[in-house]
Amino acid sequence: MRRLASASSLLKTTPFHERTAALCASHAWRRWAGYIVASSYELSHEREYHAIRGSAALFDVSPLYKYLVRGKDAARLLDHVVTRNIQELKIGQVAYTPWCDAAGKVLDDGTVARLDETTFRMTAAEPNLRWLHDNAVGLDVAIEDVSESIAALSLQGPASRAILGDPQLKYFRLTQGSIGGIPVTISRTGYTGDLGFEIWLVKDRALPVWDALIEAGTPHSIVPAGMLALDVARIEAGLMLIDVDYVPARKALIESQTSSPYELDLGWTVNLKKERFVGREALAAEASRGPQWQFVGIEIEWQSLERLYAEVGLATRLPATAWRTSVPIYAGNEQAGYATSGGWSPLLKKYIALAHLRSSWTAPGTKLEIEITVEHRRRRAAARVVKKPFFDPERKRA
Repeated sequence: MRRLASASSLLKTTPFHERTAALCASHAWRRWAGYIVASSYELSHEREYHAIRGSAALFDVSPLYKYLVRGKDAARLLDHVVTRNIQELKIGQVAYTPWCDAAGKVLDDGTVARLDETTFRMTAAEPNLRWLHDNAVGLDVAIEDVSESIAALSLQGPASRAILGDPQLKYFRLTQGSIGGIPVTISRTGYTGDLGFEIWLVKDRALPVWDALIEAGTPHSIVPAGMLALDVARIEAGLMLIDVDYVPARKALIESQTSSPYELDLGWTVNLKKERFVGREALAAEASRGPQWQFVGIEIEWQSLERLYAEVGLATRLPATAWRTSVPIYAGNEQAGYATSGGWSPLLKKYIALAHLRSSWTAPGTKLEIEITVEHRRRRAAARVVKKPFFDPERKRA
């Protein structure tokens, strides 16, 4: 018992934990960057998922790593380490971007927001403080880890704008505002592929902001939501997850485990017009020859799935939650690649997955087979390549 207590004491709680713990009837928690966050508040994540798509869902995303980069050379540093053009980022603009090692393999992905002329906030899934410092040698820049001092919420869903009082904020822009009289930064960003906002504030004012959002959101059927619902939504949106859909280059044991932005369908984030940035030479060469792998959407054919279960006398079984595991995908007798996450989309009424395929099999409509285990036996269900995102509502950008 002492060992268990000691281990659990190492996990941190977010600034919103007093509220989320009281609401978490399921007692289902998961680890995220050294914190514990709710997997689902209710015994099933279904209501939380439907709130994302039908009303509004409130997520605690405080465990994100957050860095403030300040100084005369702040833009120069970030422009050097990420693949996007940060020098051109306007004040109040946010850019999603990966960053790579010298071989052009992705280390992490996140956002860079320009708060003023010489101040930026970078969010990341993994610790990047040392890496930023290593690349800042000789530059006039200060880098501060504000991961613990800044709390963050994500308000997602079609009612999110109304709950915030109809802020006139364009997609991937941010503004200063207040919630319940408390100063906050609001960005038009999220991880659900839907209309949504993220709210950034000092941790000491976290609980009043949570309470104010719940009060304003109650007439709009707001629902606190956990990671299980978020996982379904981000797959529908075609959004990858580190350590699930790709192995960061720092953790890769062999070269074949690494991925470039081009292999992750992030070629649009690579600005080769920049004279220099980490990994540019390798990425320029890959752009010329084309990637060997591509990250695509897969749709599993329902009738094929139904037939496999009918052969053993069972009704078709669907995963209760989104899965995160490597599943082989075949083109005839040859393995074409592998899926990394997937599940049933309640909104689309389709069984979908995200997958890495060799480039020769990535054209939309390409017919493939995916491995399915039915009654302890490995079978193959018909599948086809489809464009990502699976779900892309107009309201997301409107």
